[in-house]
Amino acid sequence: MNDLQKRTWAEISLPNIRHNYEAIRRSLPEGCRFLGVVKADAYGHGAIAVSRLLQEAGADYLAVSCLDEAMELRENGIRMPILILGHTPPAYTGTLIENGITQTVSALAKAREYAEAAAALGKTLRIHIKLDTGMSRLGYLCAGNYFETGVENLLRTVALPNLEPEGIYTHFAVSDEPGEDCETYTRAQFKLFTDVIDAVESRSGRRFAIRHCANSGAVVSYPEMTLDMVRPGLLLYGYGDTSGRLGLKPCMRLVTTVSTIKFYEPGTSVSYGRRFVTERRTRMGVIAIGYADGLPRLISNKCSFAAKGGFAPQRGSICMDMCMIDLTELPEADVGSEVELFGPANDIYKLSDAAQTIPYELLCAVSKRVPRVYAE
Repeated sequence: MNDLQKRTWAEISLPNIRHNYEAIRRSLPEGCRFLGVVKADAYGHGAIAVSRLLQEAGADYLAVSCLDEAMELRENGIRMPILILGHTPPAYTGTLIENGITQTVSALAKAREYAEAAAALGKTLRIHIKLDTGMSRLGYLCAGNYFETGVENLLRTVALPNLEPEGIYTHFAVSDEPGEDCETYTRAQFKLFTDVIDAVESRSGRRFAIRHCANSGAVVSYPEMTLDMVRPGLLLYGYGDTSGRLGLKPCMRLVTTVSTIKFYEPGTSVSYGRRFVTERRTRMGVIAIGYADGLPRLISNKCSFAAKGGFAPQRGSICMDMCMIDLTELPEADVGSEVELFGPANDIYKLSDAAQTIPYELLCAVSKRVPRVYAE
């Protein structure tokens, strides 16, 4: 990164991502595959760089949200299997097949459309079937009164020509949350998932090569649910290891700089809306980050950032490209000094708590105009 870019940047530790991959991998039973979730630009860490690392390290699969994300990886030399978790219009079936991309199928009607499109090309599309066991989002309905209907629809799906049903999966809703109710719900989802698979395999006489349901929360809290493959997302980037069992390391440090320092007398209003008024003579710094860079406006006046000499409270409404911090108690901080928004000196959970959200959102929100600087 050249000096002209040193406004605001995100430092990404590739060694930490590799450490996390290896730590998660060691926790898995022998033969269990590893799928790295790199959707949303690898949760803001850079999908191409992370995918290259995982490919070199020996991961088995990658997961993205959509065809555009998958094609970005293919166009940048990623050759390993890629699973699209979301919808792809059947008109792009040829693109999926030509690029060796696996498509999620979440309903019989969609399966038929993909099968027809693949048949018209005289080719076969590899798919993973998604079950809705309690997330109430995508997937074949199979809970309660829908069990038999769901199984029948799955049997019709696996019998379709020109489709290769390599895998089947579901997604847990609360595997990363504590409490007896959450555990009961997760175990019920898992049982339903395996019951459906057993019914389909016994009636069809065929076995799914890859059964997967363990997302980040399940990898940590329900290791018995790893089955044939795990899907760590946030866990890969060093967050979500609530028990500390795996010893993971956060991989992103968001940094900005002090661009201006001014002194204000008591009674001075600061920023839009005059939502902060100084109560003393204040040494106020302007830092070069705002909501267009991914800093939530919701945290205005609710957090502090790590600056030279200590923590600087954020003051006034966060603007599009900048915001203000109180440097009165930090005389060492000067123009050009680095300020860490989150990282080793300032835990991201402090920021996500202030924003009443989760670390996922803050990581994914770091905008494209913020350069990623990779530590090798």
